[in-house]
Amino acid sequence: MSTLLVKNAVVLVTMDAERREIAEGGLFARAGVIEQVGPTASLPAAADQVLDLSGHVVLPGLVNGHHHLFQGLTRGVPAGQNADLFGWLKALRPYWIRLTPAALAAATRLGLAELALSGCTTAADHHYLHVNGCRLDDQIEAAQPIGLRFHALRGSTTAPDTPDGQRETEAAVLADCRRLLETYHDRRPFAMQRIGLAPGAIFANSPGLFRASAELARSYGAGLHTHWVEVQGEVDYLREVLRQTPEAYLESVGWVGDDVWLAHCVKLTAAEMTLFARTGVGVCHCPNSNARTGAGLAPVPQMLAAGVAVGLGVDGSASNDAGQLLAEARQAMLFQRLAGGAAAFPARLALELATLGGARLLGRADIGALTPGRAADFAAWDLRQASFAGAADPVAALVLCHPVNASYVAVQGRLIVSEGQLTTAELPVLVENHNRAARALLRAE
Repeated sequence: MSTLLVKNAVVLVTMDAERREIAEGGLFARAGVIEQVGPTASLPAAADQVLDLSGHVVLPGLVNGHHHLFQGLTRGVPAGQNADLFGWLKALRPYWIRLTPAALAAATRLGLAELALSGCTTAADHHYLHVNGCRLDDQIEAAQPIGLRFHALRGSTTAPDTPDGQRETEAAVLADCRRLLETYHDRRPFAMQRIGLAPGAIFANSPGLFRASAELARSYGAGLHTHWVEVQGEVDYLREVLRQTPEAYLESVGWVGDDVWLAHCVKLTAAEMTLFARTGVGVCHCPNSNARTGAGLAPVPQMLAAGVAVGLGVDGSASNDAGQLLAEARQAMLFQRLAGGAAAFPARLALELATLGGARLLGRADIGALTPGRAADFAAWDLRQASFAGAADPVAALVLCHPVNASYVAVQGRLIVSEGQLTTAELPVLVENHNRAARALLRAE
């Protein structure tokens, strides 16, 4: 089995139970699994592959807990630039309805490449737009060559008022969910591919579908995901149409447990935080997207104080307009400081949410930290760049200073980014294919 030695990092951040940061640190891995972590002098002197990371800070690979990769095809559309969430959705739906399998594949490849360059090694994508023959299979096939761990989340829109062409029947959704789980879901440690079930939103699907999805997912050991109380309109819908409090609804459909994680949670109440902490429900914080649409700021410090598991997501690249996960960590830190003061959100807490926090959301004890027995998933940033010049604390500098792309990114010990370049695909080709697909979606009526 091949071995890998990473050595001489200025600091290696473990995210272990003691949150150790090892000066002149490194790791030794065999077959992509870490065997030793420590000062370089304490590690084996040789390996099949040796990576000298002098001048770099090394983190566990970043984990993206919520995305809509197809939306990268519609970044910055003028009609949606200054709209709130529902206005933004209305502006972009006419373009999204044109999505094709080829366009979905192009967006998936480019979006995952963008994430990889930012230091991300695991990504969850919530795909709910099954039009013109688009299937989750298109994403799964497109994702494999890029080399990230990929959690493909089967979304759905089944409500009677869904626009023509986008609505699916509940029976068809559940049948496809079962097919995907049986075909692609890999529950083994170090899996590169997993499936989750993810009805698009409470107003887009019935309580019955949410309940059936929970039962089906649990029969296969898969996770559950959806959007949750991103804006006040969702809370109003729960109370006025469904006649339930948010926490009562989740309990009534069986969406409580450590196999559930919910995106946004901007309007989360103390009662929901108590429920989440007690049952293990996680929250994926998406600060840039929520700021872009004026949705608000999720009460993350209060969630953490209550014992809720929290990770980070970039959300779709038409509401965020970016897929840079380190930048998301920086914004999480800065926005919370605006709300709660300079001490409200330390830099290292932002990095913890981006690594260990995301791993917890996805139910993965095999990633998120650089410790023996976990995967050799890591990212390294070169401190010799202008953005970090003069930084007294190299770890905090990753988010206090302007975020830059990683120089090296490894998944299971395999370098998918080396010297700042994607190794698994030709990036200019990905960009051109993505732009060609975007132009087709955005063509004049």
